[in-house]
Amino acid sequence: MNFQQLRSIREAARCGFNLTEVANVLFTSQPGVSRQIRELEEELGVEIFERNGKRLIGLTEPGKGILHIIERLLLEAENLRQASQEYAGEQSGTLTIATTHTQARYVLPRVVQAFRAAFPQVRIALQQSAPEHIAEWVMSGKADVGIATEGLSQFKDLVSFPCYTWNHVIVVPQGHPLLSLRHPITLEELAAHSLITYDVGFTGRGHIDDAFRTAGIEKDIVLTAMDSDVIQQYVALGLGVGIVASMAIEQGKHHGLEAIEASHLFAQNITRLAVRRGAYLRAYTYDFILQFAPELKRADIVAALNEPTAH
Repeated sequence: MNFQQLRSIREAARCGFNLTEVANVLFTSQPGVSRQIRELEEELGVEIFERNGKRLIGLTEPGKGILHIIERLLLEAENLRQASQEYAGEQSGTLTIATTHTQARYVLPRVVQAFRAAFPQVRIALQQSAPEHIAEWVMSGKADVGIATEGLSQFKDLVSFPCYTWNHVIVVPQGHPLLSLRHPITLEELAAHSLITYDVGFTGRGHIDDAFRTAGIEKDIVLTAMDSDVIQQYVALGLGVGIVASMAIEQGKHHGLEAIEASHLFAQNITRLAVRRGAYLRAYTYDFILQFAPELKRADIVAALNEPTAH
């Protein structure tokens, strides 16, 4: 039994049982992957995969349980490597952070700057995507840390921590009629205009939709984007009224936009940071987490990482 066999099993499951894709991931050949899988099945005396001829089509019932053990073994192997580097006194490495554009653009710069000052030999890799992809990258080990507003608390293989709260704000061009209101804006008044905001699943969009749905008010969202800067750019062109994260309003000044308070219209959002359950975190990873969320304590993070989860 060897790690290449274990990796072949894991990647076969992750790649939808496509051995060509597995071979590309593992930098080997398809026959080589097939051999590794078959040798492990023979070693264990049980078939891990269901087959249609030579093609893998799914996991057997024993295979599902074995895959969970393989995932744990490979995680512990990675933990062993991280621990050895830590105890050898190495302060170099790469910290991979998966996050959304809004977090990368408006929140992370100050944290990254402070982190780099403390750990100049550690490289930082920022990966930007949707929350569900962020979760997948952290669970698969492709990212050390995930940061997003939506969804990270829904995955049992992740440990997530609330970091800070924020609200949405309305942005309009200077001289817009909504700026002349002498009372807090209502959803009805907002819905009278074409709206520009985030794609579904990004940056608290669910709270925006929930507010209009609960009030029974129809809204006309004419343009969506993942990027706060893009939303504000189209607002500046007069295509509609924008709804963006409060962290992004400084950028609005560069577009000649004005902000209108909207915390009374939409529910508060919580940004969360997630790491893989059971992972060994380097000292510099803890440092990054605590700089991003100073109210957290290292002991609480360690305890949460080691909590067992039902499978």
